[in-house]
Amino acid sequence: MDIFSVLALAFIGEATWETLKMVWQNGKLNLDRIGALVVGIVLALASGFDLMEIIGFPFAIPFVGSLLTGILISRGANFVHDLLASVNNLQEKTKLISK
Repeated sequence: MDIFSVLALAFIGEATWETLKMVWQNGKLNLDRIGALVVGIVLALASGFDLMEIIGFPFAIPFVGSLLTGILISRGANFVHDLLASVNNLQEKTKLISK
């Protein structure tokens, strides 16, 4: 695994954790966040969409990539766009450093 892989997975791991933290806020469950998580996860699992595989990180357990993708999808299009832009920028910088 190269440095890009480690950093990209770190970005995705942090984004996933920050999303999950929103489920419990101010001492109570956030039903809107739970609903968004359910919808995002169902969409990703039902469609077989796996963002991790697309960016080159297929998981050994097939549904894990789709599950993480669903969690990220639950944050909305702007968040996913910004996350992908960050991963892409990181990949480009890593390529320049490697040359």
